[in-house]
Amino acid sequence: MKRICPECGEEYTGRSDKKFCSAPCRSAHHNRQNAEEQGFQRAINNILRHNRNVLAELNPDGKANVRRDRMIDRGFKFRYFTNEYTTRNGKLYHFCYDYGYRVEDGDWVFLIKRQEYVE
Repeated sequence: MKRICPECGEEYTGRSDKKFCSAPCRSAHHNRQNAEEQGFQRAINNILRHNRNVLAELNPDGKANVRRDRMIDRGFKFRYFTNEYTTRNGKLYHFCYDYGYRVEDGDWVFLIKRQEYVE
């Protein structure tokens, strides 16, 4: 029985459960399908990675106070972070992987690098 390959449109024959004319067509089809499905996830991961790089750049010594505008100017997006941590005294930190920040009153943000005891 002859069938049409959904990737290239060529006619092919083979086993009854065969869906593509060749391995390259099968791979191309699945790669394109996965790329479309994972586009949103890839975009979020890029934002998180960028946020982490901004925090690392502004915090070379492990702790720093910076103005919020300075982070925004570098493209930092406060809505995106990997996890939160609340200290014993109730201070909330947002983390982008191993770098974290705490929004202070006013225009200041306190930056930290994750220590081994922070989980």
